[in-house]
Amino acid sequence: MKSKTQWISGYKSILSDDRGHEYIVDLPIGANGEDMGTTALELCAMTFGGCITTIFAMVAKKMRLTFSEMEVDVDAVKAEGTIAEVSYVFTIKTDEDKDKIIKCLEMTEQTCPIGILFRKASVVIKNEIVFK
Repeated sequence: MKSKTQWISGYKSILSDDRGHEYIVDLPIGANGEDMGTTALELCAMTFGGCITTIFAMVAKKMRLTFSEMEVDVDAVKAEGTIAEVSYVFTIKTDEDKDKIIKCLEMTEQTCPIGILFRKASVVIKNEIVFK
């Protein structure tokens, strides 16, 4: 896994992976940025939600669980300039047994690489599950 960051101006930078994808990070206008992109810290919270959906889909496939909709709403709380707590609402539409979905989400949290990084950094993680 490789990435490159190129500073553009002010607080704007372009983040690139080695597969041709690019993202702009910037600070909001109120923090002297131009608000041309999300902040790097916001991106970190966003990737946690993406990690949960990706890993859940992988674990669900192994457990032979099906679902038709899944959504993760993340609320990251900042303290001392970094993320101190992450709460998320996991919403799923499925006909599967609720206990199996809960088990799948528990396994997801245990193996989500971003969640592992958060836990190692003592970030508190809380969740709520909503069944549609």
